[in-house]
Amino acid sequence: MSLFTGSCVAMVTPFTEDGVNFDALDKAIDFQLDQGTDALLACGTTGEPATMTKEEKRDVIKFTVEKAKGRVPVIAGVGGNNTAEVVRASIEAEQLGADGLLAVNPYYNKTNARGLIAHFKAISDAVNIPIIIYNVPSRTNYNITPAALKELSKLKNITAIKEASGDISQVLEMYRLCGDAVDIYSGNDNMVVPLMAAGGKGVISVVANVAPRDTHLMVKYFLDGNIQESLKLQLKLLPLIDALFCEVNPIPVKTAMNLMGFNMGPLRLPLYEMSERNLEFLKENMKAYGLI
Repeated sequence: MSLFTGSCVAMVTPFTEDGVNFDALDKAIDFQLDQGTDALLACGTTGEPATMTKEEKRDVIKFTVEKAKGRVPVIAGVGGNNTAEVVRASIEAEQLGADGLLAVNPYYNKTNARGLIAHFKAISDAVNIPIIIYNVPSRTNYNITPAALKELSKLKNITAIKEASGDISQVLEMYRLCGDAVDIYSGNDNMVVPLMAAGGKGVISVVANVAPRDTHLMVKYFLDGNIQESLKLQLKLLPLIDALFCEVNPIPVKTAMNLMGFNMGPLRLPLYEMSERNLEFLKENMKAYGLI
């Protein structure tokens, strides 16, 4: 039930003052497909789902599925800390034609190890499409351990993890315990090559919003055995990645796409525009990369 190997873009959601800008979303998807992106993630963290209505999320997932037309897998972000609502959203995403789901481990109210398994079992029991677990302790204050992942991998359609702990030793232990039962994707753009050396299959990427071709090629080269070319691209991307994370994601990447003319529109509160100092830092790195 593997969903993809390569680069999956965690897409920015373009807004107007009144809702979603589907013309801008259409152009952004075309850009990704033209540049070789291997999969699309709709309504992941980078897409600001925490401030979108249920209807907006449904419509963005539906639009992305219909636009992709089966050319690449479409993954729907459905994670949350209300299991019943995550189950509802998961069923809806499957009905809309999503190829898979991305679900973060519960945050704020959190859980214990047994609750974590029960949460994902409820999602797994409700759908038939693959589920990628998202481990991002910096946002959830909860780390999915390699032992917990091994237990979760026994659920019928838990097929992958987006691993954003930043701990390569943890990734190695995940691969040792789970082997090919779980695909491991990097959740950190600055660690794609190291994570793939530890058994990873690709990346679910923020930087791919603005540099999709190089992100795709970085993974492709590694998978093809051309490690030196892959590493060159990782090193080339590093300053741009640093700039895209100089403030909380997705503030810089949405700003960057607006600077590139994609008309992504405003951020939604509590996200807010960048400081002047960080904006200049972002512009300098975008210019150095040839994006503006």
